[in-house]
Amino acid sequence: MTFSIKALIKAPLQVSGLLFILGLSAASAKTAASLEPLQPLDQHNRTTAEIVNRLAQQHYQRTQIRLDNNLSSTVFNRFIKELDGNRSYFIQADIDEFEKYRYRLDDAFRARKVDPAFVIFNRYQQRVAERLQYLLTTIKQGTDKLDFNSNDTIHIDRENHAWPQNTKELDKLWHKRLINSALNLRLSGKENDKITELLTKRYSSQLKRIQQNDSEDAYRIYMNALTLSYDPHTQYFSPRGTENFNIRMRLSLQGIGAMLQSDDDYTKVTRLIPAGPADKAGELKANDRITGVGQGPDGEIVDVIGWRLDDVVDLIRGEKDTVVRLSILKANAVDTSKTQVISITRDKVSLDEQDASKKIIEYENYGKKYRLGVIDIPKFYIDFEAANKGEPNYKSTTRDVKKLLNELKADKVDGIIVDLRDNGGGSLHEVNTLIGLFIKSGPTVQVKDTSGRVYISNDKDEKVSYSGPLAVLVNRISASASEIFAGAIQDYHRGIIVGTQTYGKGTVQAMLPLSSGQITLTQQKFYRITGGSTQNRGVIPDISLPSIYNVTEVGESSLEAALPWDKIKAAPFNTYENFSLKIPKLEELHNNRIGKDPDFIHLTETNKLIEKRRQQKEISLNEKVRRQEKKELEDIQIKLENDRRKALGMKLITSLEELDNKINDDDEAVDTEDEFKKKEGPTPLLTETGNILVDFLNMNHHSIANQL
Repeated sequence: MTFSIKALIKAPLQVSGLLFILGLSAASAKTAASLEPLQPLDQHNRTTAEIVNRLAQQHYQRTQIRLDNNLSSTVFNRFIKELDGNRSYFIQADIDEFEKYRYRLDDAFRARKVDPAFVIFNRYQQRVAERLQYLLTTIKQGTDKLDFNSNDTIHIDRENHAWPQNTKELDKLWHKRLINSALNLRLSGKENDKITELLTKRYSSQLKRIQQNDSEDAYRIYMNALTLSYDPHTQYFSPRGTENFNIRMRLSLQGIGAMLQSDDDYTKVTRLIPAGPADKAGELKANDRITGVGQGPDGEIVDVIGWRLDDVVDLIRGEKDTVVRLSILKANAVDTSKTQVISITRDKVSLDEQDASKKIIEYENYGKKYRLGVIDIPKFYIDFEAANKGEPNYKSTTRDVKKLLNELKADKVDGIIVDLRDNGGGSLHEVNTLIGLFIKSGPTVQVKDTSGRVYISNDKDEKVSYSGPLAVLVNRISASASEIFAGAIQDYHRGIIVGTQTYGKGTVQAMLPLSSGQITLTQQKFYRITGGSTQNRGVIPDISLPSIYNVTEVGESSLEAALPWDKIKAAPFNTYENFSLKIPKLEELHNNRIGKDPDFIHLTETNKLIEKRRQQKEISLNEKVRRQEKKELEDIQIKLENDRRKALGMKLITSLEELDNKINDDDEAVDTEDEFKKKEGPTPLLTETGNILVDFLNMNHHSIANQL
């Protein structure tokens, strides 16, 4: 699991002194007054000095970023945003009071002082405590006292709105938020009594967690406001965060195999560990948000909205072979009031299960049959310990893929697809040697360090394991080493890159110890052999496929302070036959095909619908209006799905619940995800990648090429 700097719930402690002066209610004042203000710890002074020195001496941008007033202002803005990015806790008077720190934080860092952070953080905790108490006091009167018939609306994103002027404005805002939360539950079928009970538990649970926050929590958020101002991957880990990070790196965690981070009041999935329990189950995806966690097949789903990230992680972890149930809000959900409950059996994440694997898919085109090999590479792995000991059968991506290539050649496949979807990277050594299986020899990637020196990795082995037709399938989650592989294959003109723009992570981090905790520090940057960086832009495919991920929300370019794309001198290399002149024809054939393909039509139209919903800035708090909108939305989704099913000769549906239950064409419930996948066959994206490669093969057959 990973931890972002918003790893706390929106939960609180307080500053003493100004409670009644600021116009707080007696109940809110009592709640805040019962909490002790946090203070910096002795070790924070030493750790601050270490972090500041590491950034100044060892970060990739050490010469571009100075600890001055400009950086102080950036850190100030980021700290405020991390605490209250939706501008729903602080009032304008708070922000005005904090403004005196804007250009003083750099001086405080140099002096090893973090006192300004604790003044701001304690006030934030106080404000959150007041909001939770307000919600509890209001909901205690009963959900039936809320007005669901008004013409009010609520803004979904308040990031660019003005700060509330006073607590009266905050009360109005939070009253709307309470109505919206209750309304979402009403739309999902909950009765008033159950809604009151559920929301009371939710807010009480958050309030109880107030006293779990400690000085290290405040310090961690503040120091990451500094480190993440350098780039998105430079991060401070507290001692507890270090322990969790090391557990994940050892892959000994018994859980679901998902990387999580806080996202406002939600716990969001950032990535699934390949071949882990969640990945195998197939229902949880990147960007899904977890709203509840239940233990066992029948355990109560505990509402975790607003919880600390580490507390949610503790609920999800558990003994091997036990079941955890997650209530999730899907990333591509059109109706954001609708959650889905999924079950995942916990297990250890094993490196062996992340091995590369193969399969063969068959096509018939223009009267000719084709067999294509597919090699799925979940990550770039190597057992360095076994390799260093000289063990002959140590595990590595290159060794495994070489064996699979030989098996596919023995099966006389006509071409090969390397599937790198959702591959988040791994060993640089392995991606270098893997590229070497497909080229004679030459450079594979360039690496630039903090001093500006450029190192070129080379494949020096003249042997080629596979020289036939090749396609590489990528998506938005393909990152780091995956982008190096795809970029090199593209630059050498060795194969066709198909899919979506990749993640764009072209930086290398080192994990460095501190006297208390540790820091990941960006120290190098990747460049393609043509000189262009993979950073920020990623790899642009030769043939694009529709994506389930929104590139504005997922990927390096969506992250604050991401290092920019740039270019260095190209490395000398010899390309293979340039097939770029064939790309326009391949793209034309592809577009003609997917324009008639029911699966692609459905995906494209659903993406349009989701994007339209994303553009919605505010939503109605009128129940009648919301129910009508929900009905219209469901009707559109049912129509889209039935258009697809009708074209494929499948049984039509009458409700979206039938999709959740995975009803197949024979009107029978499919018991397992694996069984469902077997019935469905290759995914539409993989199938279309095969079609593109077959088109390429056909273009090399003169008798067929004339018909294209």
